[in-house]
Amino acid sequence: MPGNGRSLTRLRVAITVFFALDGFVFAGWVVRIPAIKEQTNASASALGLALLGVSAGAVVTMVLTGRLCRRYGNHRVTVVCAVLLSLSVALPPLTHSALALGLVLLLFGAAYGGINVAFNSAAVDLVTALGRPVMPSFHAAFSLGGMIGAGLGGLVAGALSPTRHLLLLTVVGLLVTAVAGRTLLRCEAPVPPERERPEKSAPRRLDGRTRGLVLVFGLIAGCTAYGEGALADWGALHLEQDLDASPGAAAVGYSCFALAMTVGRLTGTTLLERLGRTRTVVVGGTTAAAGMLLGSLAPSLWAALLGYAVTGIGLANLFPVAVERAGALAGPGGVATASTLGYGGMLLGPPAIGFMADWFSLPAALTSVAILAALAAGIGLATHRAWGR
Repeated sequence: MPGNGRSLTRLRVAITVFFALDGFVFAGWVVRIPAIKEQTNASASALGLALLGVSAGAVVTMVLTGRLCRRYGNHRVTVVCAVLLSLSVALPPLTHSALALGLVLLLFGAAYGGINVAFNSAAVDLVTALGRPVMPSFHAAFSLGGMIGAGLGGLVAGALSPTRHLLLLTVVGLLVTAVAGRTLLRCEAPVPPERERPEKSAPRRLDGRTRGLVLVFGLIAGCTAYGEGALADWGALHLEQDLDASPGAAAVGYSCFALAMTVGRLTGTTLLERLGRTRTVVVGGTTAAAGMLLGSLAPSLWAALLGYAVTGIGLANLFPVAVERAGALAGPGGVATASTLGYGGMLLGPPAIGFMADWFSLPAALTSVAILAALAAGIGLATHRAWGR
């Protein structure tokens, strides 16, 4: 791709739109989980097992998507997965048992996992071409989409059934994909210097140290994304069930979290340029741990909402930094590995929370988010030399 600013700007806008669409569709689904739980008459543990369908579909697809991106290109895979994601989000409200819900969530998870590897790989290449740490801005779009999706979900919760609401998401998703996908497919992907040769489609041969670093970055992404998945799937239920919030007020909880993440990621480039990656990871993980302790154990709705917001600020830049470093070291394969671990944490977290909620209580289960955020900060500090500036 010619290195002119206009082409790179068009590509950046198109990739940003897909990040936002992903967040919008995912949040629209998660705010309707309480209604679908009631519709299927599922217990907390049965719902957790059904949500495992998302995890299974996503993780399997993530393992394969790195290869698909090398063969067909990040842009094509992004568009195809966006279509599948938009179509599959309409399926959960058509189910009437936890088993059926889990089966349709396999497809939804596959599309979700595939698009995340594809557009993160596209974003890593663009970050390299731009020469600035702008990865958080793409994830800010995801968070903004999530905030809008959750906010609209809260507004229409009393007016639209889950079936009509999620079908509306399908229509919006397909329309956005048709517009942004056309631009994305017309833009040639920027080629990092080390892949400018004809053999660019071949996977990189990684030494043991590089593979180990990619796993470390993926572990940090997994620890922090666990919190995002937990708040997405269980945050509203905690406010509604344990703090007697109305369905609309409960949906605001995820909106507060998503808004805080958006603000944190919009300022992420400046933060990284000033603090560097290591301090960004350590400070972020510590902040998220403190925020989630407040969000899960606070006795009032407003204190819990504050805790959700602080958690969002803390987690904001950890995942994008970890995935960007993995992609810079190992290309789409590195993004796939780190994303598998990262989104595996996001998607395996909700079922784990469900089981712990049955064994103990939902507030106690949510404190695991704080523990893993603190662990991510500790790993970041222990491996500070691997993060570079």
